[in-house]
Amino acid sequence: MTLLVTGGAGFIGSNFVLDWLAAGNEPIVNLDKLTYAGNRENLASLDRDQRHDFVAGGIEDRALVADLLSRHGVRAVVNFAAESHVDRSISGPGAFIDTNVVGTFNLLEAVREHVGGLSADERARFRFLHVSTDEVYGTLAPDDPAFSERTPYRPNSPYAASKASSDHLVRAYGETYGLPVLITNCSNNYGPYHFPEKLIPLIIHNALSGRDLPIYGDGRQVRDWLYVKDHCAALRLVLEAGRPGETYNVGGGNERANIDVVSTICGILDRLRPRADGVGYKSQIAFVKDRPGHDRRYAIDATKLRSELGWKPAESFETGLEKTVRWNLDNADWLARVTSGAYRNWVEKHYA
Repeated sequence: MTLLVTGGAGFIGSNFVLDWLAAGNEPIVNLDKLTYAGNRENLASLDRDQRHDFVAGGIEDRALVADLLSRHGVRAVVNFAAESHVDRSISGPGAFIDTNVVGTFNLLEAVREHVGGLSADERARFRFLHVSTDEVYGTLAPDDPAFSERTPYRPNSPYAASKASSDHLVRAYGETYGLPVLITNCSNNYGPYHFPEKLIPLIIHNALSGRDLPIYGDGRQVRDWLYVKDHCAALRLVLEAGRPGETYNVGGGNERANIDVVSTICGILDRLRPRADGVGYKSQIAFVKDRPGHDRRYAIDATKLRSELGWKPAESFETGLEKTVRWNLDNADWLARVTSGAYRNWVEKHYA
């Protein structure tokens, strides 16, 4: 039995692959087209592991996906493959439509054909797990209840709209064609191997590099933070015991304003890697113009996942963030390699 993981060289995908193979022996075929955020180095520890078969390619390539499904006798697909950065979707939305919408469609078509050729028992066991985001729900007012699985979709960015579209496609293939689909909508992740364009890794990288710590608007935008290893544990549970056709929200229950997240990171760095001049890292904070359509607050109600499958996060925000900062300090070479060249140019242009 084999798992097909798409986007398995990205941040969440690579953490899932590493955790999956650390917990058991079921092999993984890992399909990733290695865009700027996909990194084979994340999976270096698996280079000699026969349970891990890496394939360079995208979910848009239906023929390639069909071949992998058939040749490896895949019993489940976990779809992480996506363009995922809101800022990049604002400046270049086309790639988000190509991957998140058209790519998901082609992946579903290949899976539909594959499942149609399975025996009745194999079809009953097959699963398609689509990993999505809480951003499809839009934004919350300060006193609004957290997003639940019943919250209507109201995406406010091209990224969120493309992920909402992919969610609807997955659900429709479950209803129309009987595919055994599962959808998860997660809150903001953080942890090891996080490409430093998102808030937490960007702030850590800029702080250590002596650069400004850019914060949009007034910095009071609120996010619900989830340590990536806790997310991976939730996905394993959903894949194993989730009910086909259902959606499960995954959240850490850690609502924090962006300015408070940045301040906490600065405090950890002041303790673990103080600046040579003795000045605190908070002195590097710089408020920049807010981005268009910036959602004010996200919060996830994960009651369904907790009550049905018994999941709960192992890390608090404080323990997870401490581990994340330490990982970045201990992996300075990785950070230096992924932030060279085009990355530097993009960040300088975007936050100018």
